Formats: sequence, structure tokens, C-alpha cells
Amino acid sequence: MVLKDMMRSTKVLRRQLLVDDTKTCSPMSVQRRMKERLWHEFFSDPSQWWDHRSEKVNSRYPDFKHKTTQQALWLDGILTPPWVEAKLAAMAPRSIQPSVFQWNVRLARYVKSGQYEKTLDLFKQMKREGMVPDDVTFVHVLKACSSSQALKEGQHVHQEIVRRGCESNIAVGSRLIDMYAKCGRIEDAHIVFDRMPTHDVVSWTALILGYVKSGQGQKALQLLQQMQHEGVLPDRVTFVGLLNVCASVAALDEGRHVHKLIIQRGWESDAFVGSSLVDMYGKCGSIKDAERVFNSMSTRDVVCWTSMILGHVKCGQAHEALELFQQMQHEGVKPDQVTFVGVLNACASLMALEEGRRVHKQIVETGFDSDVFVGTSLIDMYSKCGSIDDAQLVFRRMSTRNVVSWTAMILGLVKCGKGQKALELSRQMEQERVQPNQITFVGLLNACASVSALEEGRRVHKQIIERGCESNIFVGNSLVDMYAKCGSIEDAQRVFDRMTARNVVSWTAMILGHVKCGQGQKALKLLQKMQQEGVHPHPVTFVGLLNACASVSALEEGRHVHEQVIKCGYGSDVFVCNSLIDMYAKCGSIEDAERVFNNMGSRDVVSWTVMISGHVKCGQGHKALELFKQMQCEGVQPDRVTFVALLNACASIVALKEGRHIHEQIIQNGFESDLFVSSGLVDMYAKCGSIEDARRVFNRMAKRDVVSWNAMIFGHVKCGQGLEALELFQQMQHEEGVQPDPVTFVAVLNACAGVAALEEGRRVHKQIIESSCESDAFVASSLIDMYAKCGSIEDAEKVFNNVALGCNVVSWTAMLGGYAMHGHGKEALEHFERMHKEGVEINGVTFLSLLSACSRAGLVDEGLDYFKAMSPVYGVSATAEHYACMVDLLGHAGRLQEAEDLIKSSQYCMEDATAWTALLGACRVHGNCEMGERIAKRVVELDPGNSSGYMLL
Repeated sequence: MVLKDMMRSTKVLRRQLLVDDTKTCSPMSVQRRMKERLWHEFFSDPSQWWDHRSEKVNSRYPDFKHKTTQQALWLDGILTPPWVEAKLAAMAPRSIQPSVFQWNVRLARYVKSGQYEKTLDLFKQMKREGMVPDDVTFVHVLKACSSSQALKEGQHVHQEIVRRGCESNIAVGSRLIDMYAKCGRIEDAHIVFDRMPTHDVVSWTALILGYVKSGQGQKALQLLQQMQHEGVLPDRVTFVGLLNVCASVAALDEGRHVHKLIIQRGWESDAFVGSSLVDMYGKCGSIKDAERVFNSMSTRDVVCWTSMILGHVKCGQAHEALELFQQMQHEGVKPDQVTFVGVLNACASLMALEEGRRVHKQIVETGFDSDVFVGTSLIDMYSKCGSIDDAQLVFRRMSTRNVVSWTAMILGLVKCGKGQKALELSRQMEQERVQPNQITFVGLLNACASVSALEEGRRVHKQIIERGCESNIFVGNSLVDMYAKCGSIEDAQRVFDRMTARNVVSWTAMILGHVKCGQGQKALKLLQKMQQEGVHPHPVTFVGLLNACASVSALEEGRHVHEQVIKCGYGSDVFVCNSLIDMYAKCGSIEDAERVFNNMGSRDVVSWTVMISGHVKCGQGHKALELFKQMQCEGVQPDRVTFVALLNACASIVALKEGRHIHEQIIQNGFESDLFVSSGLVDMYAKCGSIEDARRVFNRMAKRDVVSWNAMIFGHVKCGQGLEALELFQQMQHEEGVQPDPVTFVAVLNACAGVAALEEGRRVHKQIIESSCESDAFVASSLIDMYAKCGSIEDAEKVFNNVALGCNVVSWTAMLGGYAMHGHGKEALEHFERMHKEGVEINGVTFLSLLSACSRAGLVDEGLDYFKAMSPVYGVSATAEHYACMVDLLGHAGRLQEAEDLIKSSQYCMEDATAWTALLGACRVHGNCEMGERIAKRVVELDPGNSSGYMLL
């Protein structure tokens, strides 16, 4: 058809030219003009040439076939091959130079693929090569500026637009409005809008969305009304854009107003608009409105279902989100990538690991496991559910990993307490040339804080400065927190002082840093300064402060914080009250804890659990069990933490019967398979002396971690089965591959001490050195105790001297006990004096070891002098154990009357059988029957169930 048209045109053209030019042109002239006209009409556009060799347009080597007809057209011999070749030769230099259309095609391709920096670079190159941009060029470049929020580049483009006279073009003007609005310059956007000669729905929509984005919702609604008054009716794109922006800034009232306009315009039944309504209501927290729109929709596609699922997740209704997911599939709607991301978030919030695994299987079956966003959500879900191994497996299998994937993996490792591995992963990320973003830096700083890696934290800080992220408030807060937790409060203060904007999180991090460094008064002053600067403390601020006070037993500071809590009106906040109870209990003031607990208007399971744990910590196990009964009477269901606290209560008072009853309830509530609870059961049975029950629970455990093994090993040690404990230690490592921690080494050293296994103790010591655990104060103390009990006081001294700089009161006391055990009274006294001189805190246990050393070495007068100086000089109150030790000291020296007078001098000891029993033993040694008979009667009166009084008598 095209060929016939061309032939017909040739004949018409020839006839017309002959008629017009008969008198003025020769036949040759007519033929030349025909050639030019035909060339211009059919062949001047290179895109119409056909190249039979590659089936593609080739502007350099055409074989003169027309693309549409795919036939050679020589047109009656007029366009001959030599003439066309000459024409091509004349055009060759111009055909190589790309046209503005080709530049625009490349620009559009970069914008579509999100490569905004390349778009701007290409625009600069285009200008360097002398190509004049047109309206389409400016539209593409402005879109790149708005998407990347490149305001400076956008302003330069605006200047170029003005120079070229393109500002009046409605498409260019709309893009300028959009660019300025997205870059936060709504005033400039409005200026451009006012300069435009005419406005269409696109320009109005761009300006309206800009005002909503800048938080001026009412102004946006006024513009929407003005737009309608001027006869420009909003379309579905306007409404969807408005709803999306309302959703992004949680502008519920504005969103409802837009909904009314949608109903007026009759767009509510549109699937695209309906899905945006559901999404807006969900993101604004009004799930009931979202459900109302969702249920009214006649057709619901995957986008609509996904919006509904995401809305429920955002509103904390993860169970409902999973139910919707099931219903969606039942109705035949197949999930897409975004659906799976929402469902995985629901599983993560519920810590529903098994449900997450089922969703993962479905993702693999549908082929979405290769999607980078789905993969990242899988990593996040597994991490939050505590299965870091599954998260790492997903991460390793990902074919493509972006910065979000790396960041999710780093955050997951930090959450699971593997900060060191998170830092190692960041180095691998650097090697693969993946640039970290602000959230990555937050994760890395949290990792440094968790393992106290100060130097690594400083290296990350340097990277943050290089990347220009230090001014970001989230990064700044994390820097303050990292330096504070790593003990460098000066660096934390420097970062804090440099911050241009500080919120309640910044202040809280700084306050907690001072508390951690033992500067409680400074922390309280910061709290006051924070309030003076108009920053209102959040409940989290007080929770953090109270937790910090609890960790260092800062009771007075805790009371000051309590006063501030009441002043700020958080006295009835359940989370703050729970932290108050915990703080008072951990600081030893169980009466204050009870006062807060009793004054609470509403108490949740955490309140009861904290109170139960507080009583256990204060040695009131029976009271803890009574509280549990009261808790059940009030209809509060216990959780896994409650049961562990109750098991600790049973263990502390050796209440095996109650422990078994708690075990039955654990089974009824489905918590026996929980690793945390089952480890508590093993520990309870072991401490109650029922090693068989402990072993039964231990053997039933599907998975056993180091805590479970430690409980079992300690149980055998407590029951005097040191050899069995050592066998378990070997089995734990060689058969199940569980690596010991410092607590394990303490248990094993106690086992070695119990059976005097010196060589085994030395082997364990070697392993401790290889594991870099020798500097741990409790491990060092256990080593000293083990060597002393195994008869090698020299090895005990060697360990003590090796860790002397890091020794605490426990290590010093262990060494003192070693001297006492070996009867080295003089060395014990010298050690005590050195301990006092070096400022080591002396406690009641230290004095027991000191008095025992005096007793074994017969240093009666020295022992009496130290006993008298306990309270006035060293600030340590004497207990029944100390009196018993002094009675033993005087009794060994035959000074029985002095011993009896000492007991009578303390009203507390008068009512305690311990000291009287010690005196009865001394009467037996020295054969004082008269006093012995009198003392024995006293022992029986105080403790009728104690058979030792009868035996000694």
C-alpha cells in the first residue's frame, strides 16, 4: 500500500512540477526537484531505512529499502543508487551526531531506572557538546532533581529554563513545582505556579501535594477548593497523590476530608483510589476506617489486600494481618513481593518463628526469594525471632544484596548479642564496596556499644564524618550512646555539644551515660537542664534512668528520679512503675517496691513478675510464691519470665514440692519446650537436691545452650558429684560442640575444688587462658579458690598476682580465704591490710575469711581487734555468722565465758542458734559440761528441729 502511495505521489508530483515549471524550468531541473521532494518525503528520516543484514536501522549502511515495504524503491529510475549514495555522503557528518531526541531517550532511560546522578551528569555532558535542550529534556532533568531532592541542581536547571524561555510550558512548569515542593521549598513552588499563564490538573496537583508534604494540610485543602472553583476538576491521580501524602505524614483529618471529596466526585468505587484509601487509613492508625472502605469495595486486588495487611501490622494487630493473608489466598488473590514483606513483618512482631518459616517456604515456591526486599524482610524476621542462623543463611543465599540487606543483617546480629560479628560483617561490606547509609551507621554504633569496642567506634565515627552524616539526629544519638556505653563520657559530651538539634533521645543517652559512669548527681542535673531547655522527659527517659540506678544499686539517685517521675506526671505509667519496682528491689529496698506496687492503678504481668523477682532477690522466696497465688486470683496469666522467677524462688528456699507444682503449670501453659524456662527447671531441681529430676528435664530438651549445661554442671557440684560435673563438661564440648563461658568455668573449677582434682584444674586453667577469660573477676576468684582447696597456695598466689590490677573484692576475699584455709594467719592479716590500703571495698564475706584465718592461726587478740573495728572503721555490720566465727575463735582459745558474754551482747545473736551452737562445740572440746548443758538447752529452745544440739551434748 505504501509502495502504491509512493508511486502515485511520484506521478502526481511530476505532473504538478511540469505544469508549474514548464515555462521556467528545463526537464533536468524538474527531475532534480522531484528527487529532492521524494527524498524529503520518504527517505530523509533515517528511521525509515531498513538493513536486511541485522534487521535493525543502520544509518551508515542502508541498502535503500524502505522499512515499511521492505522493498527497493528506485521510483521509475528517478532515485538511482548513485544519486542516493551521493546524498548519503553529503549527510554523513550530520547523521553521526545524536539528535536532541536521542539525548532525551537516554535521559528518560536513566530517570526510569532511578539513576538520578547519571541523569544530571548526562544533562551536563549534553550542554558541553553544544546540544540545545528542549522542553522534554527539562521535564526529565527536573524529575531527577525532585526524586533525589537535588535542590541546588534544580535551581541551576530553573535558570536554564528561564534563559530558554521554557518556563511558560505547562509540563515544565508542573515539574518545577514538583521539584521545589519535594525539596522542601514550597514558597518557590508557589511562585512558579503563579507565573504560569495556564494551569492544568497536573500543576494544581503538584502544588497541592507539596503543601500536604510540608505539613500545611489546611492550605492544601483550600487550594483543592480553589482548583475546583476555577473549573479544573481533580482526577484519580490527584486523589491518589493526596492520599499517599496524607498517609506519609499521618494527616488523618486531611485524609478524611479528601475521602469526602472522592465520594462527591464518584471515585470511591475505583480500585486504585480504594486501595489508596485503605493504605491512608492504615498508615494513619485508623484501622476501622480502613476496614470500612475495604469491605465496601466490589473488587479487591492484591494491592488492596496488601494495604490492609500492612495497616493491621502498623496498628499492632499482627494476628489479624496473618488471618487476612490466609483469607486473601482463600479468595484466589495471589500475594506479591510487598504482601510477603508485610506478612514477614507481622511474623517478626509476634516472634512467630514457625509461621515465618511457613511463609518463607511459600516465598520460595512462588519464586520471590530472589527479590532483594523480600530477602531483607526474611533476614529481619528471623533476627527478631531469635533465629540468627536462619537469617545468616538467607543473607548468604541472596544473589543481590543492597545496603538495606547488609544493614538488616548487621542490626540482626546486634539484636542477638553478636556485636563482634556485626563489626566483622561491616568490614566484608566495605570490601564489596557497598556504601553504608545512616541506618547502617546506627547499627554499627550499637554493635560497638554492645561489645565496648571504643576504637572501632571511633573508626566508624570517622566514616560518619567523611560521609557527612554526623548532623543526622539518629546518628548523633547513637554516637552519644556508643561513647557513653564504652566509658568515654568526654567523647559523648563532645558529640552532644556539637549537635545542632537534640531531642529527648539525645538527652536520655547522655543522662544514662553519666549514670553508667557513676556520675549520678551529674545525670540528675542534666535531667533538670533538659527540662529547662523545654525538652519534656519521655517515660523511656525515666525507665532508662531507673534501670541504670538499679544496675549500680544507686538507691538515693533512684529516689530522686522517683520524685521527678511524680513531678512530670508519670506516676501512674505502668512501664515507669514497673521500672521503679525493679529499681527498689535491686537496690535492696523491698518495702519501697511494695509501696509502688500497691499504689498502682493497673498491674500487668510484668508488674507482678518484677515484684516476684524482687522478693526472690531480697531472700524472700516464700513471699514470692504467695504473690504468685495472689496474681492468679486476680486473673493475670504468667509468662515465661514469671515462671523462671518462680523457679528461682523455689530454688532459693529449697522448696522442691512447690517447684514440682510450678513445673506442672509450666507444662499446662506450654512453656516446657522454652529454652529459658527449661534451663530454669534444671537449675531449680539441681538446687533443691533432686538431680534425677534435673537430668530428666535436661535430657528432654530439644536444644541445649550453654546456660542449660551450666545449670546441670552446677547442680552436680551442689550435690557433691564433682566427677560427674567434669564428665558433663567434656560431653558439652566434645559431643555437642557447646563452647563454655565464664560461668561454665566457675562451675567446673568448683567441681575440681570439691574433689581436689588439681591436675584437672590446671587443664581447665589452660583452657581459660586460651579462651581469654582469666581476667574475669569471678573466674579468677574461682581459680584462686580451686588452687587453695587443692593444696597449692603458691598457684593461688600466682593467679592473684597475675590479675591483681583487675581484681575486685571477690578475688581479694578468695585469696584471703585461701590463706585462712592453709592456716597462714600472718599472710592473711598482711593481705587484708594491703587490700584496705589499695581501696578495695571490704564486705561481710571478707571479714568472715579474716576472722576464720585468725581462728585457725590462734590470733585471738588480733581477731578481737578486727571484730571491734568492723562497724566503726570499715562500715560493715556484724551478722550471726561473724559472731559465730568470733565464738569459735574464743572457744578454740578456751575463753568460753568471753564467748558467752559476746553472744549476750547482741540481741540479734541471742535469738539465733548459730552462735550458740558454735559455743556448744567449744564446750565439748574443752570438757566444760556445766556450761555445755546450759548452752545445749538454749540451742534446743531456739531450734527444736536441730539435732546438732543433742549430738554435741
